[in-house]
Amino acid sequence: MAPSLADHAGAIHEVPAGRVDELAGALLDGVDLGEPIVALGGGRVIDTAKALAAARRPGARPRGAALPTTLSAAEMTVVHRRAAGADGSLPGARPALVVNDPALSASQPAAALAASAANALAHAAEGPITRRASPVPALAGAEAARLIGAAYAAAGDDGEPDRDTLALAALLSGYTIDSAGYGLHHVLAQTLARLAGVAHGAANAVMLPHTLVALQRRAVAGAGELVALASDLARRAHATSLGALGVDEATLDACADAAAQRAELDNTPPRPDRAELRALYAAAS
Repeated sequence: MAPSLADHAGAIHEVPAGRVDELAGALLDGVDLGEPIVALGGGRVIDTAKALAAARRPGARPRGAALPTTLSAAEMTVVHRRAAGADGSLPGARPALVVNDPALSASQPAAALAASAANALAHAAEGPITRRASPVPALAGAEAARLIGAAYAAAGDDGEPDRDTLALAALLSGYTIDSAGYGLHHVLAQTLARLAGVAHGAANAVMLPHTLVALQRRAVAGAGELVALASDLARRAHATSLGALGVDEATLDACADAAAQRAELDNTPPRPDRAELRALYAAAS
């Protein structure tokens, strides 16, 4: 996808499927942490690079870069898991340079692109309502949501969305969520990805129509207006139910237990309890 980047790399490390903390831990001994780390890939790849950068000693962190190939916006955030075996008390790392070329960041096949767009829409919708929200990131989130809707409105029922517009929307949504922090939706989606083996984009797509309703119950302005768009993205992503994604009831019980312990739920007032989390998983089943 970026051959000139590979030509200039001192070393190339492939990041396989798996959990970011474990992937970064496995690379700790093979990556020269004294050299800049450039991430080319989606959220898993970029978060792994961020975890490696965070494992460096304070004061010894050369500038790193990210070239996203999805709409995850991981390149815009400081949030990531720490590398297994590294000092987890060190601060998180955010790429100092981001090259967001729509030919790369919006390059996924249609279904995966829709799932990634659902993740971006979740950033745009949830960021403005957390306890850490502030006006400028909220405005960026509102514009990101508008752009995602416009990109798919132009596509019709099953046509090609405006990928350049989606790339810009993802960039804005990443700025929003980095400033405002995660809440209810992302706790549910991330727990599905970690414990139920659901792909990150699909987890966002399948949950978002339901978590938006939960936000609407909290009188979040505009949340209800995004449900139709979120449902359309879930349809395009082939992620309309957890049952179809292979998640059984016992796994959902375990996910609800784990999600209820997440501190990020404090960002969504009033804090959701375990019963509400389980009910939202049930609604998506």
